[in-house]
Amino acid sequence: MSEILCDIHDGVALVTLNRPAKLNAVNQALRASLIDTLARLNSDAAVRAIVLSGAGERAFCAGQDLEEAAGVDIARIPAWLDNQRAMYQAVRNLDKPCIAALNGVAAGAGFQIALCADWRIAAMNARIGQPEVKAGLASIVGSYLMTLHVGMTHNVQMSLSGDLIDARRAYEIGLVTELAEQSSVLGVSLERATKLARLPPHAIRLSKQRLRAMTQPGFDAACAAGIEAQTECYAHGEPQAAMRAFLRSSTT
Repeated sequence: MSEILCDIHDGVALVTLNRPAKLNAVNQALRASLIDTLARLNSDAAVRAIVLSGAGERAFCAGQDLEEAAGVDIARIPAWLDNQRAMYQAVRNLDKPCIAALNGVAAGAGFQIALCADWRIAAMNARIGQPEVKAGLASIVGSYLMTLHVGMTHNVQMSLSGDLIDARRAYEIGLVTELAEQSSVLGVSLERATKLARLPPHAIRLSKQRLRAMTQPGFDAACAAGIEAQTECYAHGEPQAAMRAFLRSSTT
């Protein structure tokens, strides 16, 4: 099974995270395939806009695959998080409009992928947030990405509680661009992508490059801080214990 599906129609590429049995959680294979797919689409002049979605009806992406994360050796954390950074950067590097169609849960790494997109269109039943602290991890990259969309009050609440919020609340505070019914979220996203694809591509590219330049230093600093913080978290054993407890409970 391919972890990433890609379909191109009338200049719009639909990229689907395809691990529905795992709520489209990010593992190495999905991460690598997503990076490669987005780089290819970015260099394809026939593609004028991109929609990111998740397979199935339950999740856009539930975050990092905990089986992978629980087994990461502390010495491998810098390389592992560099790969994660490359995935977010692949979304940020797009010179074409990118819409995240949040058809369900968007949590952790999935939430952060969506925050790197230009537009977030959420199903009314979607739940969104930054649950890292509940898995024993510091909220570092996600908290930085949220500063680009919300104020400190909402950022602190979401980063420190780890609670997910519903789509309407996410829309009210500025994390989500549009709301749609569950049955129409993909259609609405493709329609928005089609409209954006009609805009002059050079103006879009240059605008996105400037927006990226404005935020790149902060993103780079957050990723570096994330490596340092998560290495310390793993050294204390909190992520391993929390993730293994979750995995045990999910199999009973």
